[in-house]
Amino acid sequence: MSYMKTLLWLHITTFCSILSYAQTNTPARLYPGLFDAVQMQQVYPDGKTFVDVTPHAKPAAILQAYQRSKGVAGFNLKDFTHQYFAAPAQNSTVYHSNIKAGIRKHIDTLWTVLQHVADTVKGTSLVPLPHNYIVPGGRFREIYYWDSYFTMLGLEESKRFALIENMVKNFAYLIDTYGHIPNGNRTYYISRSQPPFFALMVQLLAKHKGPQTLITYRPQLIKEYNYWMNGAAKLKAGSAFEHTIRMADGSLLNRYWDASSSPREESYREDVIAAKATKQKPADFYRNIRAAAESGWDFSSRWMADGKTLPTIQTTCLVAVDLNSLLYNLERVIARSYELSGNKAQTTAYQAKAAKRKAALLKYCWDNKTGCYRDYNWQRKALSAQMSIATVFPLYFNMASGTQAQKVASLVSRKFLQPGGVATTTNNTGQQWDQPNGWAPLQYVTVMGLRNYKQNNLAKLIAQRWMRLNIKEFNNTGKLSEKYDIQHADAKAGGGEYPLQDGFGWTNGVLLKLINMYKE
Repeated sequence: MSYMKTLLWLHITTFCSILSYAQTNTPARLYPGLFDAVQMQQVYPDGKTFVDVTPHAKPAAILQAYQRSKGVAGFNLKDFTHQYFAAPAQNSTVYHSNIKAGIRKHIDTLWTVLQHVADTVKGTSLVPLPHNYIVPGGRFREIYYWDSYFTMLGLEESKRFALIENMVKNFAYLIDTYGHIPNGNRTYYISRSQPPFFALMVQLLAKHKGPQTLITYRPQLIKEYNYWMNGAAKLKAGSAFEHTIRMADGSLLNRYWDASSSPREESYREDVIAAKATKQKPADFYRNIRAAAESGWDFSSRWMADGKTLPTIQTTCLVAVDLNSLLYNLERVIARSYELSGNKAQTTAYQAKAAKRKAALLKYCWDNKTGCYRDYNWQRKALSAQMSIATVFPLYFNMASGTQAQKVASLVSRKFLQPGGVATTTNNTGQQWDQPNGWAPLQYVTVMGLRNYKQNNLAKLIAQRWMRLNIKEFNNTGKLSEKYDIQHADAKAGGGEYPLQDGFGWTNGVLLKLINMYKE
């Protein structure tokens, strides 16, 4: 195929991808004009509130009423909005724990509090799911992709295997419906995914239902893989398409990306204001913001060119260490599913994909000088200047050599270890995925990655510090939180676009897993 034909094919594929998302009835598309006014005038302090409201009439009728009313003297946007929409409950987890009953009782009860039944709601932005599931809690009233794996770790410890299977079925349903697992089951999240943990979920379920589970979900595993690799076969060296990058040597690696280049609807005002401070074109800035949201690390100095400020965000320029480690695992799980079926050709094909990805990741992302796996800027052809705890992901999937693992362990001990666990980055920017905050999923990946390479003492120290911080906070407040300040005694985690959230799905899951692992 000629270069021009390839370019045309890629443009057509991009158009189809964007068109598919554009046909989704998100709140911004259902309420043009009204949506912008409500969000920019902060009718609700939290931008996520309006995108989650329940309308009292059909969108067309509400828009007609708005057009009739907005020019009338004395029109009040807040009163109009409250007349035509019902806001969601302020907190989806209004639950007061009996501290004396202990942390295990608290977590076990929260599985019920945080569980949502199969959806029948209509007229809202919620994407209905066929089976029950666990939400994170607080303002997060829907399922979230990568959160759910760490929640499942706790459900496994609680022997709630049926709920784990229901959640896996829900994610399989989303893949079959949209071709990928969206960030969450809301229409405004469909344009992007999140770190691809579905293969790990299937592996977790297979521990209890048998290896046949890998074959059962192989169609969805392959569909998800194709989503992340869309357009790869046509790429020329040194170019990117959607999530895929063809490196200078011809190898394939991946980045975070989003099908939309407009402000995030759930953070519309924040994005519009932030775009005024950047030198990037608005569409490029919004794409980088959205890509960071797909990573789950929204936001972090990891994505910032200057390591400090959001206007320099460059997510789509970076080959992401965690993403490529996860896709390596996905390739290996698909290969294993074919091996179980006796299909040697496909087994070999996917094993080869995994081997090539591993070699490429080690070539482009390993920094031997600092002993760190860093994101790689494929446009500048250089390692990112920023270090992050994503460096442990290759250890989690046994991709590192023994020498590399030792260097990473030394780096973690020197640069990331804090009184309450491991830091996310080495920078303090005011963003929530930077110092001084610590997050449950990253503690778990670090602990397990270190254990894979017999760095057991450091792994245990991190786990103990994290558990003690969590349990101390629980004993003081009766709650578990989304994130913690791991540097300062008795300080609350901050940063980000919203207040600290209680609940909290992945905190519960990781904490219970570590308590049982270390018998504490």
